Amino acid sequence: MTDKAASPTGPLVSGSEIARFAGVTRAAVSNWRRRYDDFPQPAGGGAHSPLFALDEVRGWLDRQRKGQDVSDEVQLWQTLRSSYGDEMIRGLADVAQVLSSGSSGSPGSPGSEDGGEGGIPDGLSEEVVRRVRALAGDTSPREVVTGLVERLTDSVRRAGSDQITSPRVVRAVCHFAGEVASDAAIFDPACGIGTLLLAVGPQRGPRRYGQENDADSARFARLRAQLTGRGGVEIMTGDSLREDRLPELKADLVVCDPPVGISDWGREELLLDSRWELGTPSRAEGELAWLQHAYAHTAPGGRVLMVMSASVAYRKAGRRIRAELVRRGVLTQVTALPPGTAVSHALPVHLWHLRRPLSPGDAATSVRMVDLTSNDADGPLEARSDQCAEVALIDLLNDTVDLTPGRHVLETHREYAAEYQSLRGELAEQVRALAELLPALTGAGNPGVLDGPSISVADLARAGLVAYDTPEPSSASDQLDTEFLRGFLRSAVNNRRSTSASGTFRLDGKGARIPQMDLEEQRRYGAAFRALREFEERSRRVAELSREVTALARDGLGNGALRPGD
Repeated sequence: MTDKAASPTGPLVSGSEIARFAGVTRAAVSNWRRRYDDFPQPAGGGAHSPLFALDEVRGWLDRQRKGQDVSDEVQLWQTLRSSYGDEMIRGLADVAQVLSSGSSGSPGSPGSEDGGEGGIPDGLSEEVVRRVRALAGDTSPREVVTGLVERLTDSVRRAGSDQITSPRVVRAVCHFAGEVASDAAIFDPACGIGTLLLAVGPQRGPRRYGQENDADSARFARLRAQLTGRGGVEIMTGDSLREDRLPELKADLVVCDPPVGISDWGREELLLDSRWELGTPSRAEGELAWLQHAYAHTAPGGRVLMVMSASVAYRKAGRRIRAELVRRGVLTQVTALPPGTAVSHALPVHLWHLRRPLSPGDAATSVRMVDLTSNDADGPLEARSDQCAEVALIDLLNDTVDLTPGRHVLETHREYAAEYQSLRGELAEQVRALAELLPALTGAGNPGVLDGPSISVADLARAGLVAYDTPEPSSASDQLDTEFLRGFLRSAVNNRRSTSASGTFRLDGKGARIPQMDLEEQRRYGAAFRALREFEERSRRVAELSREVTALARDGLGNGALRPGD
């Protein structure tokens, strides 16, 4: 539970948090809000994410005796878990089949023998049937199936799987789909349990088509559509890429959250398939195969909204297909969604927007890049002006065809003049300081200090004058200057002693020797060595700044953001 805000009424909690400590689903909490006039009113948050005073909610739960016992829905879920284990989608499909059969039928009735979508499924226990019908009698079949889907989605999210489209992905796709005509045809070629297909567009009106390879998921999606009042839904079973069951379908809107990271998508069998009008995807680019399958089912003027891994935007293997998307004016927008939008990881995912032109003159002339990666996963999806950029097609058609929104948004909103002046000023300051760092050195007039009295670093270490508790040896005594020690360890003579036959240099240099000098002389040498080290570090920074300012100036002059001074 989280203290969402400081409030006169105490900590605030969301609907999902109420559901968690009451032992019910979020759908049940929403039902309480509708059904009970005395349910606490929101004390904060927004219209779509209200927050409630924790003390008021707990008082209401105590008065209503909600959450005191295990709810019927939780008991049903636990029974299904014990019966179906990891095959919960089959269990939910069986429950939906019971709900769709109404009050007639029982295990062993004629309608159950073929395990079809009418009657009671074979093997379903009397206990499950009884619990399902009791729960549906207290609420409604729609609420039962909605609550179970919510529990399934939550369990998948916590398990870190990408089997089910996350609510945040659904929210994003619905947002960017915008208004969908009531007579539109909507298609999802990898519809799973139907979450995305049934969520997009108005509840009534559109014709919805889907295909799903998993038979239990497809069966549940069909029954779910029926129980939630969606008409005109046709969902086929089969592998969409290998066995397209709707080859003639041309949809006004195609939405898809395709399988990720699957190399065995059928490339060898489909090399000459007519759907690859943008190029044949490699084995590693299964997402681009799904993208082209979706585009092949798009009517002229129709759109595709495809959830894609962020890496598809820049992977070398998909460069040619990305270039064709851009060159033909098919790609209209790429949206980088906030981290945490996907179920199984915190990495951002992209939403690719495609549109099939009505004619060659109707093709896109630029691609809108939207970068929402700095937003909260549950925050607004409307992009600020500094989060989007219109990028001309020619600017995308380079050697990499990188479609990562953040890269283009950053370049578009880059303050070239201010950045150039800042880098130029820092470079000038670093160069001025550089010359001053070089110490004044004079000829020694003899072969060198190491030819005089010296002592090995090993002897100093045994005497406790050298410590090795830092990455570089240091003085452990006021008789020895650290900079003096390290400076002579790096001298040419000692470098040779500290370098192995394989060329590996070790600064500890226990075999090295340093001259014997009094402390004052050590400090003079130490100051010179320190100045040389700082000079070396600043030289590296000057080189780095030189590269940065040169690249920035070239880019700015080339794209018109900078011009030569008078």
